[in-house]
Amino acid sequence: MFRATSRLLECQVTFFTRSTCGLCDTAKAVVQNVNKTRPLQYQEINVMEPGQEKWKEVYEFDTPVVHIDKASASETTTSSLKLMHRFKEEEVTKLMDEAERS
Repeated sequence: MFRATSRLLECQVTFFTRSTCGLCDTAKAVVQNVNKTRPLQYQEINVMEPGQEKWKEVYEFDTPVVHIDKASASETTTSSLKLMHRFKEEEVTKLMDEAERS
């Protein structure tokens, strides 16, 4: 007998952005739409802010970037699952599924 479960695992979504980035605004809306139907932990990092030199070096010219990790991850890393520039809600949820299975 199949029984429905309420399995709702959460992922940590880290959104890398910069000021005055129209592409970032669009990508952020995609992540917010995913969050309406699926729980996630959200962190936003402006790579141009003081203290973000590590991420500025990696993503200064590549924002927006989304890292997706298991919620239990202590922090995101450059080896995290990621989407860059233009992506759709389906791509975010697919990567969240992958993160949860890993």
